[in-house]
Amino acid sequence: MSIVLKRTGQKSPSVVSFKLTRLQVNKPTCADTVYEAIKAGYRLLDGAGDYGNEKEAGDGVRRALADGIVKREELFITSKLWNTFHSHDHVKMITKKQLKLWGIDYFDLFLVHFPISLQYVDPDHRYPPEWWGDDGQVHLDNVPMHETWKAMEELVDEGLVKNIGLSNCQGSLILDVQQYAKYQPQVLQIEHHPLLTQEPLVKLCNVLDIAVTGYSSFGPQSYLELGICQEIPSLILHDVISTIAMAHDKTPAQVLLRWATQRGIAVIPKSNSRDRLVANLQCNSFDLTEQELAEISNLNRNYRMNDPVTIDPRMAIFA
Repeated sequence: MSIVLKRTGQKSPSVVSFKLTRLQVNKPTCADTVYEAIKAGYRLLDGAGDYGNEKEAGDGVRRALADGIVKREELFITSKLWNTFHSHDHVKMITKKQLKLWGIDYFDLFLVHFPISLQYVDPDHRYPPEWWGDDGQVHLDNVPMHETWKAMEELVDEGLVKNIGLSNCQGSLILDVQQYAKYQPQVLQIEHHPLLTQEPLVKLCNVLDIAVTGYSSFGPQSYLELGICQEIPSLILHDVISTIAMAHDKTPAQVLLRWATQRGIAVIPKSNSRDRLVANLQCNSFDLTEQELAEISNLNRNYRMNDPVTIDPRMAIFA
């Protein structure tokens, strides 16, 4: 299954996708994990400058290309613009650096990671810069989105990226970008799982022909493994999910992924286990009933786990 991006007509895989967040795909294992994911059949790799593993991810890609497992044009590689590089003059510079780290000529998709502008940090000084200055404090910068978006559009014109989009944005900002965009956002990437269904935002994107990609499809699972978000109930162990999984002879993870894809949302699961990598790919081999879809959606509690407000109240982008 794939999602066709409106402006370019390029097909983005809806399930054959793998997220490279630093939470679970760290530098020592990243190259091997990417190689195994491609070997298992994954074709979309979702990376970001902030993940700190771009070179290692690129090493895995180059190994897969060299072994003839896949051709570059068969891969859909996504990356993201970090908050410290929002100004016009920094967007192209950092994109070229990220491409060099990956060892590729273009990104298939490049997203604005957060609608937050932070003061510039020279990548030769510290990369990735994360959220803080050298003093451990958050330093906001006055760069409006229209400046950043114009620079993103120039990346398309110069062939450095094929598609551009947004991440972690709400409807008001999407509508604002639409007013001045030469190239409309092709994709919106959001936190999306049964505890945070974001239905009005998803409907808006459907109306605007913006493809939606959901991350954290398993809810707090990866966070629980790291010892955080302990107060949020596990979806993998939830009775509703487990019962539906048993009825279909599928894993809870496959049910959670299928719930999203049946709603037209692409998913980017991550795992270091080859068996789970393969199992996740099979999530579209069955259909949930309308009643089952509704039961899962009714678990919504508006629980958001990835929220910059926990770092600094001035970054309450979801308020």
